[in-house]
Amino acid sequence: MIDTLYIEENIRNYPRVLNICDRFPQARKIFVERYGEVFNPKAQNFRLQKQNPALILAEKFNHFALPAPSGYGIGAQKNYYFSHMYNCLYDCRYCFLQGMYQSANYVFFINFEDFQTEIKQICAANSNEPVHFFSGYDCDSLALEPVTHFAEEFLPFFAQIPNAWLELRTKSTQIRSLLNRKPFSQCIVAFSLSPDIIAQKVEDKAPSLARRLDALVKLQKHGWALGLRFDPLIYQADYKIQYKNLFAQVFSKISEESLHSVSLGVFRLPEKYFKKIQKLYPDEKLFASPFQTTNKMTSYKTELEQEMLDYCTEQLLNYIPSSKFFPCTL
Repeated sequence: MIDTLYIEENIRNYPRVLNICDRFPQARKIFVERYGEVFNPKAQNFRLQKQNPALILAEKFNHFALPAPSGYGIGAQKNYYFSHMYNCLYDCRYCFLQGMYQSANYVFFINFEDFQTEIKQICAANSNEPVHFFSGYDCDSLALEPVTHFAEEFLPFFAQIPNAWLELRTKSTQIRSLLNRKPFSQCIVAFSLSPDIIAQKVEDKAPSLARRLDALVKLQKHGWALGLRFDPLIYQADYKIQYKNLFAQVFSKISEESLHSVSLGVFRLPEKYFKKIQKLYPDEKLFASPFQTTNKMTSYKTELEQEMLDYCTEQLLNYIPSSKFFPCTL
């Protein structure tokens, strides 16, 4: 899967780096001063690189946990996100990462302990209230778990902090590290879900809806708290039928008792990112939808966006209480 490793010189002998090198013994190894030498240059073709990304092993020095955007959350007043990786194994056509980054290569930050120190400090500074941390903002939380062991190392850490909550946002079926340990109530395993016919068109390389549901069922049986993320909603002429069937399929397998939260949001991208992705994929039918740009954000036309939100909200509330419903207001 990985045939090229870029490694920062100062971490070449770190145990996590050596373990990854052992995992990919045939990979070409290139040593660099800083990951930005490979990741940031503008003269790169994201679409071409996505066919065979390299893995960049790097050390992060600051901004380990950042305040989440306003409107992004599932019930807490204090919301942060942190990224042990940049970029994703999957190739979802609507993903903002391909508009934000110059490179499709994966960056993996190996200094977990520095992330954990800052997370502890944030929790200590807000000791009288819950603090939510979202790990799937700049990557998929679990897709490269066999390589990174991120969940394996962070789950015990979060379990020890009384006011810390962790959301693992994913489309991945790499759930072995969760099934091999006892669940704890302040971790939510949240799966992004789309109707199968839509997922087949715009979620390239991601597991099918059936496989994601199978993973959810296994986690439910094991006792993990689950999150369902119907985000982004993608317009098709028959979207009402597609999403009504999706909700029926999901809630025939997932019990309300296992759910921590359900969220809903429409397709939206910063205008700059949207234009960049449109240039990468000029023939993509998704970008021929009825869009408009307001306040430098591109989304569906206001009337259509509200219609989709209203319809899907109505359908979801047939299955869940409003207390577990968190529409995204970004």
